[in-house]
Amino acid sequence: MLSNSQAAGIKKILIIQHKPFGDVLLNTGYLPELRRRFPEAQIDYLIQRPFMTILENNPYIDNLVIMEKEKGVKFYLAALKTALQVRKNKYDLIIDQLRGTSSARIVLFSGAEFKLGFKLKPKKILGIKFNRWNSIYNIHSVKGDLRYYSRLKFDLLMPLGIRETDHNTQYYINNSSLEYIKYRLQETGLVREQLIVFSAGTPVKKKQWSLDCYAQLGDMIQHKLKYKVVLLWGPGEKKDAEYIQNKMLSEAVIAPPTDFNQAGALLHFARVLITNDGGINHLAVSQNVPSIAVFGAKSNPVKWCAWHKPIHTYLRDWNHKDLNENSFNITPRQVFDKLQEMLEIIESNARQDLISSFNKLGNTSPKFLQDQPLNYGRLN
Repeated sequence: MLSNSQAAGIKKILIIQHKPFGDVLLNTGYLPELRRRFPEAQIDYLIQRPFMTILENNPYIDNLVIMEKEKGVKFYLAALKTALQVRKNKYDLIIDQLRGTSSARIVLFSGAEFKLGFKLKPKKILGIKFNRWNSIYNIHSVKGDLRYYSRLKFDLLMPLGIRETDHNTQYYINNSSLEYIKYRLQETGLVREQLIVFSAGTPVKKKQWSLDCYAQLGDMIQHKLKYKVVLLWGPGEKKDAEYIQNKMLSEAVIAPPTDFNQAGALLHFARVLITNDGGINHLAVSQNVPSIAVFGAKSNPVKWCAWHKPIHTYLRDWNHKDLNENSFNITPRQVFDKLQEMLEIIESNARQDLISSFNKLGNTSPKFLQDQPLNYGRLN
């Protein structure tokens, strides 16, 4: 545990979690508490260039230390350049949230007085025991009970006197992104439609629910509910969206090209996001947009889904172990039923918000509110 006198001497802090989108976003939940603990300190963040959009405009970060994303020999040169920059900056405290080999090297040569990281269990490789860089950290923490990872990340900060609080992850959507999406929806006549957004693409194919299942689910939604399906896609994922569109019997709309910020803007026009385990689902959590994630055998929803919040849920068959079978033993009908449950939760929350607004004005909530349909649109 850091003493009060030691904490008082900390003037410069560096957080390391340089990739990927979802993991960087999950770190933003504790930033307000870190700032409260060290109100006068400079708080910097080490991040690879492609992921820096997550932290732009974040009021709790003073500076970004940019690491170029490279491969092969260029990766080691970029890592060396970054390590030299970190050492030059003379940080008092380094918080290594990534806790891997690449981040450990930077911590080792940082010259920081305090080096904070999770204590990892040693591993044996070919009979040789490796302590996984534990010895270079002079402040250790241990992970607590398994839960949504933005909550679990608070465990690392316990030696700093920071405990988990009720929080949300933070990502700031630019007005230009909102205007771009609104304009593109107007072009396709969707700006006044009730939208369900699918994000079926993923760089980790073993996490991808069957595209045929997405297509069947899309037809169920458009046939049985008054919602329009929009297919969101990222770099390298447009073919997946086109496949779903071509497989559907009803007409779905492929979203316009978006960067990560514009994808977040599109979610603000959605009633619900349906997706795989991945960064887009964490983006929905940060924007308070209801989401349903379909999990396969590759990952654990207890860790990667904000299941503690009523508007975020998942489907996972825990008996399904086949990494090569991408229906995950989850049917479109099961996801459709989960969607209907989610829509009921949204309707209930919307009514309670409206009733609460009347109560704050000192009025008795009119009885007719119990029977009136509500417009759930986030943006007009």
